[in-house]
Amino acid sequence: MTRIAIVGGHGKIARLLIPLLVDAGHQPKALVRNPDYSAELEALGAEVGMLDIEQDGAEAFAEAFTGADAVVFAAGGGPDGNIERKRTVDLGGSLKSIEGALAAGVTRFVQISAIAVDEPLGDDAGDVWKAYVEAKRDADRALRDSELDWTIIRPGGLTDEEPTGLVELAEKVERGQIPRADVAAVILAALDEPATINRQWELISGDTPIDDAIAGAVS
Repeated sequence: MTRIAIVGGHGKIARLLIPLLVDAGHQPKALVRNPDYSAELEALGAEVGMLDIEQDGAEAFAEAFTGADAVVFAAGGGPDGNIERKRTVDLGGSLKSIEGALAAGVTRFVQISAIAVDEPLGDDAGDVWKAYVEAKRDADRALRDSELDWTIIRPGGLTDEEPTGLVELAEKVERGQIPRADVAAVILAALDEPATINRQWELISGDTPIDDAIAGAVS
């Protein structure tokens, strides 16, 4: 059994990932700020740990990761228009997760980012979108520069549609959408495939089964 610590453990992707991990024989540990989420997450099969991404320091992250075999960073500041939370959650949370994983001796780290965040922003980009893109870009850069065994998944526009199991996955793809459930399935597949270490991919819906898409991308 592999224990997987999930930062942002009550997020939409995390709640789809948890039962996939359980079915695959892993033990997810959902890290959340609000204890009111515990019953829901435990019903999905997760252990629950308390972690305040914005208020806690890297030492608390390391403590939360102790005993884990991998970390999934699935947190995000949300579409609330709050620029500061893009910095404190999307970037700050990732940086503290990286530091905490290194301190806890957890080398495997999968990060959910966003498509095209390395591309230059147009003049019409709003302040909130700019803050979001910069936070994701800088978090990815920090993870790539770390000593962790990282994988970065950069999905396109996220939807709540039913999963198809069919994706397009490559270092660069055209902009598109993808169900959150398919993103969760790709995370699981990446965790189970050592060849995905030190790889970064963009991800949208496509025509290729997930396992085949990953096999093609790592070959």
